[in-house]
Amino acid sequence: MSRPQKIRKITKLPTVSGFKPYGSIISSSKQKAIFLLCEEYEALRLNDYEKCNQCEAAAIMQVSRPTFTRIYLSAREKIAIAFVEGRKIIIEGGKIEYDNDWLFCGNCECVFSKENGDNPKTCPLCGAENISEYIPNPHEEGLTTMRPCGKGRCKNRNHKK
Repeated sequence: MSRPQKIRKITKLPTVSGFKPYGSIISSSKQKAIFLLCEEYEALRLNDYEKCNQCEAAAIMQVSRPTFTRIYLSAREKIAIAFVEGRKIIIEGGKIEYDNDWLFCGNCECVFSKENGDNPKTCPLCGAENISEYIPNPHEEGLTTMRPCGKGRCKNRNHKK
């Protein structure tokens, strides 16, 4: 029996829900999407974009340094496969939790972070003033229930784009 997976801390949601290859003809055997987990996205963001070393990034995600390395290498392998084989990448899922600085728009169901600790008066996506603190789904502790949609990140699993 394997140990239960530790919940990973995510400080920023992905700005996009995925990527599609452009400008080539893709064979039908290579059309399967690569799923990049949110913690893998976060590992890439912290290490490559924010230029944190692996010890700092592991502390931010609240995992050990070897675990961070495994997450990071898995993400790089998936990106390389998608790039070389012309597959699309979908960013979603994983055993993650968000820090408590997230807000929710009651109009468009967008979830976004507070900027510099300030509470914005309006939603950055739709401009509505119907803003509240984001509270994750208590029935799935540690698991994200948010899925990508055309309106930021949506809590509705059955939402159609």
